[in-house]
Amino acid sequence: MRVEKIYNDTDPLETQEWLEAFESMVNEGGTERAKFILQALTAHAHRFGVQLSRLNTPYLNTIPPHEEPMLAGDPYMERRIRSLIRWNALAIVMRANDNDDELGGHIATFASSATLYDIGFNHFFRAPNASFGGDLIYYQGHSAPGIYARSFLEGRISEAQLENFRREVDGKGLSSYPHPWLMPDYWQFPTVSMGLGPIMAIYQAHVMKYLSNRELTLDQPRKVWAFLGDGEMDEPESLGAIALAGREKLDNLIFVINCNLQRLDGPVRGNGKIIQELESVFRGAGWNVIKVVWGRKWDPLLAQDKSGVLKQRMEECVDGEYQAFKTHGGDYTRQHFFGKYPELKAMVEHLSDEGIYQLNRGGHDPYKVYAAYAKAMAHKGQPTVILAKTVKGYGTGAGEAVNKTHQLKKLDIDSLKAFRDRFDMPFTDEELAKVPFYKPADNSPELRYMHERRKKLGGYLPTRQNSPQSLVIPELDVFAPVLQGSERAISTTMAFVRLLNILIKQADIGERVVPIVPDEARTFGMEGMFRQMGIYSHVGQLYTPEDSNQMMYYKEDKKGRMLEEGINEAGAMSAWIAVGTSYCMHNLPMIPFYIFYSMFGFQRIGDLAWAAGDIQAQGFLLGATSGRTTLNGEGLQHQDGHSHLLASTIPNCVAYDPCYAYELAVIIHHGLQRMYAQGERVFYYLTTMNENYSHPPMPAGVEEGIRRGMYLLKPAPQGHGHEVQLLGSGVILREVEAAAELLLNVYGIRAAVWSVTSFNELRKEALACEHWNHLHPLETPKVAWVTQQLRAVKGAIVAASDYMRIVSEQIRAFLPQGLPYITLGTDGFGRSDSRDKLREHFQVNRYFIAIAALNALAEDGVIGRSVVQDALERFAIDAEKPFSLSV
Repeated sequence: MRVEKIYNDTDPLETQEWLEAFESMVNEGGTERAKFILQALTAHAHRFGVQLSRLNTPYLNTIPPHEEPMLAGDPYMERRIRSLIRWNALAIVMRANDNDDELGGHIATFASSATLYDIGFNHFFRAPNASFGGDLIYYQGHSAPGIYARSFLEGRISEAQLENFRREVDGKGLSSYPHPWLMPDYWQFPTVSMGLGPIMAIYQAHVMKYLSNRELTLDQPRKVWAFLGDGEMDEPESLGAIALAGREKLDNLIFVINCNLQRLDGPVRGNGKIIQELESVFRGAGWNVIKVVWGRKWDPLLAQDKSGVLKQRMEECVDGEYQAFKTHGGDYTRQHFFGKYPELKAMVEHLSDEGIYQLNRGGHDPYKVYAAYAKAMAHKGQPTVILAKTVKGYGTGAGEAVNKTHQLKKLDIDSLKAFRDRFDMPFTDEELAKVPFYKPADNSPELRYMHERRKKLGGYLPTRQNSPQSLVIPELDVFAPVLQGSERAISTTMAFVRLLNILIKQADIGERVVPIVPDEARTFGMEGMFRQMGIYSHVGQLYTPEDSNQMMYYKEDKKGRMLEEGINEAGAMSAWIAVGTSYCMHNLPMIPFYIFYSMFGFQRIGDLAWAAGDIQAQGFLLGATSGRTTLNGEGLQHQDGHSHLLASTIPNCVAYDPCYAYELAVIIHHGLQRMYAQGERVFYYLTTMNENYSHPPMPAGVEEGIRRGMYLLKPAPQGHGHEVQLLGSGVILREVEAAAELLLNVYGIRAAVWSVTSFNELRKEALACEHWNHLHPLETPKVAWVTQQLRAVKGAIVAASDYMRIVSEQIRAFLPQGLPYITLGTDGFGRSDSRDKLREHFQVNRYFIAIAALNALAEDGVIGRSVVQDALERFAIDAEKPFSLSV
């Protein structure tokens, strides 16, 4: 091996001796001995105050030319196919914007990553089949036109569909980005919300290992590939979980980061090097890092670099300069890159300006990319990240490597001609103006080659498998111990734990139940499951826990069933998504229950929750310690009064706020039926509380009302006098019950008490009825459940919950005409105090509920206003206290 020289070395002879000695040691003792000596020298250097960075390697390809495996395919044919795909991807976006609709689309991202995808599709991405689960691929969202273009050539997508890119309303189009909800047989993962692809891919690989270690799936060499952008890596979700992948040695995971050096507005690191930065971050997190910086046209120059001047120049240039070199062409690069040092300028004297411009980046060289992928596939014991340097807008002429290239929707005619000529497209200038799609004959060499390659890899991608097995869900009476109530005071969170314990013991579905917590199992009373189920760890438990002599000791297990993801809600949610989609990713329906501190649920991971809806995840989210006043003592950043409002924004999220254990049991049972027996693509959000109280047995005949959103818990007492309707949800239902007694005992007013388990579901169903009625004027109108329940009632209606008033306001439009409707809720920031003081502060306790009812009766002229004043004085209410929204 030739010993490398270093440019501007002050004592090259001494350096040469050290380098030759090291080379001799490698030859004699091997790489492990060399690694040991280097580590010893590094430790010794620290004693002298010499600090070394071991996280960065030179700004060169990780794989030297002599170690590159040969490209296993026909390079000419693959370039031809790549050119066809590039053209059709360009045509998809340009034709979508050749009108007044301004539908948008992106050209530059796929232009920079075409080779990265092409090599994967031709040689590495394996499709699922009867004997193999297939690889899972997270495509970069903005590259969707290129993926469609490939499927068009394969005959999987029609020209009519391409014409309808971003036109989905009539059902003939293609979604703008990877959206499984809109293309459920095609896209596997939603990825265009920046940063979600990386974290979901990590936890997908994590869950894949989990299922295999639990022996629920076969241990197959499947890979999770994630194609990402270098600008995207600034999102906290992109890098926030990479330590998990390194720590768990997820060698089934490959990141491919398209380092085109540009984000949406300009350079990613104009004053630095994003590849070097990412290398240090991933290497420090325990990843195998493969850099693909330079294409093979640089190899002869690097071989000539006897003095190290070229490597020196490569190191000192920053990304902003590299972008300018590519934008301004060969002459500019000759002057400003090669021209800095005389030796370097002489090195390229034999090259024309065009020859300098053609010096390619590694991500556009199929040989270099193939070598990187082959090494990544073979690597064991670590996840791999491939950092591939590319040009954003590659091949687009005027749009190549300019700051605004991300917004590029069309090419000018000169750039279009250059693109056509560069990629050998058979169009005249007249035809070119129409930017036609192009597909060779079915028996053409190109299409035959494409089909042969995919046949060897098991079939076509992207594809999503959507034929999961149905599960046998036990009858509701399996929850009999909970349905019978509890005289002992417990919280609904503890009731949930009891229900979970019943479920995990069921023969048909018990093994499929997966409890997931961030780091709050003890808070939720779930520590009993540590020993019973075990906490999943890919290595088991390598230590004796300090509490090993206790019944509920902390037990880690390679076959553990609980997923405890640390203080990491985004990670836990990503794990829940992976488990909740195992029905289509692994043909294995699993039942995840992710329980979290409710304030740190939708508020913190709302984007992931939206992605869960898109990806059609199934399972249960439990917002524990929920409610603005239920969590006494914790304060503003812990008290949730709006998660149901946030849940309402996700169309297929079914949200409930139960008060009693039997309500929770009915809801969970119904969710199991809908998702796992009937196959509905919904997921459930249930709020549970940490307030302890006794739970009555389930009254007869209330199951339907619980499921649909409300039922009559206590009819108004028989007798004469005024009547009101009191609606309550969650723990505030108990205050409503107390208010009903107060109204009767003090003022002789009879109150019916309604338990509202879901204002959200009442609204959804009412809107559906309203929509149907508008479009079927000659049919008998449908009547919403909430309207059915309340249309014959008497008196004012008062609703109270532990959430913002807008949650209960959702049903106002569907209540009987002429009846006043008053809502009470917990608007405003939370406070740290006792439950009683908080409910007084937010005016949702029994006294304020009673006053709201009295006020409504006074407004109707049924009682005098003096009665309301009497109540204010009797209940010692400060009428001058500012409203909670007054900040």
